[in-house]
Amino acid sequence: MSQQRLPSDTGPEHAGTLPEYAERVLDVAERIPPGRVMTYGDVAEWLEEGGPRQVGRVMALYGGAVPWWRVVRADGALLPGHELRALDHYRAEGTPLKEASRAADGHLPRLEMKRARWDGGGHADADGHARGGGHAGGHLSRLPPSDVPPYDL
Repeated sequence: MSQQRLPSDTGPEHAGTLPEYAERVLDVAERIPPGRVMTYGDVAEWLEEGGPRQVGRVMALYGGAVPWWRVVRADGALLPGHELRALDHYRAEGTPLKEASRAADGHLPRLEMKRARWDGGGHADADGHARGGGHAGGHLSRLPPSDVPPYDL
């Protein structure tokens, strides 16, 4: 899956609009409950489309208007360059963390993935489905300012 490309509706000719695939990724990010996380791969699997890199690209381009800190790397490492902002969110939401040892570089905690990971259940989409393909649509207002991406890949 890592060789997959973003769907065709994410090209430059769609600049200024939110591509359909991006809307679906952002819909999933919005569904993740406070204190829980999904990996990039989890989001792709939930959507049954794309892969972790494609989800990461969408989050990098458009994720600033959704709870971006809830879509994470599978190893639980905090997003480079945004660790402190994410950590503030995790602590405020009670997201399970593994505190770093003093010997760890930067002394930053990691997410405790076994407890923090959300499987996508418990929230229905607009059609009442609990998992996969849930597209509520209509989120063009979520486009972040072009000069403030949530993070870089």
